[in-house]
Amino acid sequence: MLAGLGCVLATGSRVALGADVPEGLRVEIVVTGIPRPIQLALDDQGRLVALGQRWRGDAAGELYRIDPRGPLPMDAAKRPRVVIPFASEPRKMALGSLAVDPQSGDLYLGEENGNRIYRLGADQRLQPTVVGLNHLLGGSSLALDGHGRLVFLDYASPETQRRSETPLSSSLSWLTAEGYRGPEVFRIDPDEGPLPRRADLLVPILPRGGTLPIDREPPWRLIGVTATGDDPVVLSAVGEVFRLASDGVLRPIARLPAGHYHRTNLAMGPDGSVYVCGGFQSRQIFRISRAGDVTTVASELSDPGGIVLDRDGALYVAETALHRIIRIVPAGRR
Repeated sequence: MLAGLGCVLATGSRVALGADVPEGLRVEIVVTGIPRPIQLALDDQGRLVALGQRWRGDAAGELYRIDPRGPLPMDAAKRPRVVIPFASEPRKMALGSLAVDPQSGDLYLGEENGNRIYRLGADQRLQPTVVGLNHLLGGSSLALDGHGRLVFLDYASPETQRRSETPLSSSLSWLTAEGYRGPEVFRIDPDEGPLPRRADLLVPILPRGGTLPIDREPPWRLIGVTATGDDPVVLSAVGEVFRLASDGVLRPIARLPAGHYHRTNLAMGPDGSVYVCGGFQSRQIFRISRAGDVTTVASELSDPGGIVLDRDGALYVAETALHRIIRIVPAGRR
């Protein structure tokens, strides 16, 4: 169980199948043949959901559903997939973020560097859920909490405002007037109210009440979020990890090793620990214990993207450059 991973991370490391992992862990190749897998999730049936980007760039993305409990490794090139067309012409935005509601199995997908979040319906067509965002990043820019609410990051700076489909609402005009460069963090129940929801009419949970405490610096660059309970966990571009409390205050949890974090992915462990995939530049995955201790789960990964943990605590990682998904488990696990 990876819930006890902290016990093995203090020992030395070894290279396995290209990934450098601590002694006591092993790497298994689960899936091969996925063109540029960038996001991972688990659906309500325990299957891996992988979002890949098409070689030819002729669609918004493609989805694979794979049962990791079968014989390994699996060749995705021989398995069915869902090709997701562009939402509309001339709008050709690739999809770069993914979240799955563990109760209903609904998939939510965000445009990378775009303005919209979609729900993938039973007819395999994209249904707009949130529109009018300023700038939605790839990676873990959206998540579903334990209540099925959608949590996502958006930016409202003057530069990103030019990307927006709708003008910034008057209630948030102070953001650009004061030169704010940080994100707005939103949380909505996608089953309440008519869809799509307009981002310019939503009230953010950060900054709370439309203002920041004068004794605090604004969170200039939050780039990732994960949420299983009431308090989301967010990551900044310089490796700061915070818990966003119900009072709207960012409370520090840990600081990752120095580096440039971009297109990062976060996941919550069954024991309340947080896993952070540092992205293409970092090529590492970190575990942050509930006490705030940081340890390295894996390094020397090949353009790591999405990460997800299953119910048994196995960690799945999308290695984009190698077009595969690997699994990190304790060495003694069968």
